[in-house]
Amino acid sequence: LCWDPRELPITGGWRNDGPFVRVEFLRRSKDGRITLVLDESAVPVPALWTLLNVADVKAATLALQAREGIPLKNIDSDIGVWTAGGKAPPLIEALPKWAEERELDAVVWTNLPRKFHPSGRRAEVEEIIDYLQRLTGPKRDAAEQYVRKAPAQISTAYRAIIAAALGWTPLTTGDQRREPS
Repeated sequence: LCWDPRELPITGGWRNDGPFVRVEFLRRSKDGRITLVLDESAVPVPALWTLLNVADVKAATLALQAREGIPLKNIDSDIGVWTAGGKAPPLIEALPKWAEERELDAVVWTNLPRKFHPSGRRAEVEEIIDYLQRLTGPKRDAAEQYVRKAPAQISTAYRAIIAAALGWTPLTTGDQRREPS
């Protein structure tokens, strides 16, 4: 979302002092990329966040659903929503305190599940590396771009191993507009 918000109605810029979230590169997308998803086994990392220029939390939810291409029938499971006074989400434990400190009434996030094995089993990093190494052409390019353009502060265990195995290190801010080689 940070480097490719598309039609998401963000206001201001992306801030790097988000709540700590448990994410890892564990979802195989339709276009072949391995994307970040919330995962209970991941080490928490600081998220990026921004304000949305919308009227209310429902509009924010719909804007994120549209940006992510999530079917409306899956909006309740695949878009996370927290509102002031609500319980902390399981994998974003500090969210209520963090939001209160910033005087936010609601927070929305992408809540897609991991998806690599049909069984839903968590992929091992070796399986992810093997999969990425076998990609070619536009699928490989898209996968590399996603990993490299993910904000550097999203320093996950799998990311470090992907960088070591494939050389897909995070791009600096100035490099974000360039395509990976």
